[in-house]
Amino acid sequence: MKFAICNETFGDWPIEQGFEVTRKFGYTGLEVAPFTLAKSVYDISESQRSEYRKCAVEHGLEIIGLHWLLAKTSGYHLTTEDLSIRSKTSDYLCALTQLCSDLGGKFMVLGSPLQRNFPASMTHEEAMANAADLLATVVPSLVRYGIRIAIEPLGPQEGNFLNHAFQARKLIDMIGSPQIQLHLDVKAMSSEEEAIETIIRKNADIFMHFHANDPNLLGPGMGDVDQRPIFAALKEIGYAGWVSVEVFDYSPGVETILRESMANMLAAIG
Repeated sequence: MKFAICNETFGDWPIEQGFEVTRKFGYTGLEVAPFTLAKSVYDISESQRSEYRKCAVEHGLEIIGLHWLLAKTSGYHLTTEDLSIRSKTSDYLCALTQLCSDLGGKFMVLGSPLQRNFPASMTHEEAMANAADLLATVVPSLVRYGIRIAIEPLGPQEGNFLNHAFQARKLIDMIGSPQIQLHLDVKAMSSEEEAIETIIRKNADIFMHFHANDPNLLGPGMGDVDQRPIFAALKEIGYAGWVSVEVFDYSPGVETILRESMANMLAAIG
């Protein structure tokens, strides 16, 4: 397993300062939220992409991919019945695919709950069909740039679409492309009836990326969830991908979050 940090953790820190602290605590990967670079992917220039990637490499870091793909945008939606909006969303995801490639990343985590929740007038099956149709149109761009999308189930506290890993798996099967696989997140899985380690084992065949955190919005081991069975399951299935620390409560401070998260993950691995 390789360890990364999600770059929005740095807040308004200078880029170099965030990168230096990342390496200081043993992380070698960066997962990038596009909104940290600009409000829209269309506003991120070629030179900005090149400089950001270069800076990461100079600090001994690899940009591994993107997440929060549609966060802080407007006019885009994954499950809407509006074909024009779905078309615009497809175009935007294709543009993000190129951004991911330009930065050196290999995958994009598709969460963004506000841009995928569906109204009471729609069934979950209808929302799934709309999402599958949209994502199928993005596959050629994914193939072109060698990028994969990781579908992220999110708990009911986030919204009503794909609250369970089995639902995300069904959506992935509906699309039927190896470019679209599964992402798992500790905070999200904590709302499921099945144990987190069971979900990991059951989805080993399509599971491609992992977020380490806790339902209390802090890093792994900074809350009540026992990380040891989780990392034991990751080792059992032979997971050799990235483990990205994603937090939502930044109050302990950047260095504390990075230091304690890394120490807790290494202790859980044993």
